[in-house]
Amino acid sequence: MSDTRGPRAAAAIFHATLELLAEHGYDGLTIEAVARAAGVNKTTIYRWWPSKPALVRATVLHARALDISVPDTGSLRGDLVALVEQVIGLLTGPYAEPVVRALAGGSGQPELAELTRELFAERFAREQPVFERARARGELPATTDPKLLVDLVVGAVWVRVLLRREPLPDHFAAEVVDAVLPRPREGW
Repeated sequence: MSDTRGPRAAAAIFHATLELLAEHGYDGLTIEAVARAAGVNKTTIYRWWPSKPALVRATVLHARALDISVPDTGSLRGDLVALVEQVIGLLTGPYAEPVVRALAGGSGQPELAELTRELFAERFAREQPVFERARARGELPATTDPKLLVDLVVGAVWVRVLLRREPLPDHFAAEVVDAVLPRPREGW
């Protein structure tokens, strides 16, 4: 079954999966516990997601609590600041930080490594219009690597929040974008 569909209780199942993943880590997560927490039979979960990796994949890719929207502010700087602010909200919110830590803790498992690659590829694919619009407006040269820009601006948030465990100062999103964004030159 496609992960974009699911039972009517998908939101409750995803919510329970996130909570239990954050609380117990990947290794401690069970389908039975998710079913109890979501108030469904475990057969409902297995009908849509035949394994724990499939359920975690669907949750991470489709849970609204971990979703971001692709901004369209009218400028590359504005879009990147809005994107970074969303990432800050996710990583400082109730689920993302503990879920990322739980998934990283199980990183020796191939399905989690694949999930991480898939998640970042999916998010980056969704962000492509930001860079296409910026090129069309003349804000970026054609040779700019959009993935490098995203890695630099979003990576700064990941390092501060997840690795250093430091609070982010006000206006961090704007500061990091301004530090990374190339300055416009004639002839782009």
